[in-house]
Amino acid sequence: METFIQTMPGYRLNEYMLVLAPHEDLRNRIQQIKKEFSEKYKCQRALWGKPHLMLARFSQYEMMEERVLNRLKSISMGFPPFKVELKDFGSYPSHTIFINVTSREPVRELLREIREAQRILKPDNEHKPYLTDDPQITVASKLLPWQYESGWLEYSNRHFTGRFMADSMLLLKRHHGDKAWQIVERLEFQNLPVAIKQGELFV
Repeated sequence: METFIQTMPGYRLNEYMLVLAPHEDLRNRIQQIKKEFSEKYKCQRALWGKPHLMLARFSQYEMMEERVLNRLKSISMGFPPFKVELKDFGSYPSHTIFINVTSREPVRELLREIREAQRILKPDNEHKPYLTDDPQITVASKLLPWQYESGWLEYSNRHFTGRFMADSMLLLKRHHGDKAWQIVERLEFQNLPVAIKQGELFV
């Protein structure tokens, strides 16, 4: 029955991801690190996707996309641009290596606002949205034990610094089963007063 519903127009279930994207120069530097890791530790997954800081990941029906967008726009319109500082590497033991985000407070403030809207980020109680508690930029995940141990031995002693202005967040989507993500919309942080952003939303 569920499969039948998902083939009906508008009832197709999509995966969505909300991310902060570094500027091109920093993105290229991080991509180079991912490429080196992939080649040295035989990890193709490290090359998947462009470098980004993931804020949230969720599923929702196609017909709800506009409502989701409007809710996220109201958050971005009222939020100020902020600086994201990156420094060195961290890990989740046994499976993931990432670049640390040291300027966490503005990211967490943004996440608090998204969390207030999370009711619209799920089609039902079985598909709960995932919002990060630990802002970071992944180098490689789902590592085999030897990839993690050898990789972390190296990267725990490596240094990296970078920064970028987060002046927007990107909403990405893909159909369940697809690998590639598409950009739905770039949501700019405009720091507008609430009264103005509400007026603009409902014009």
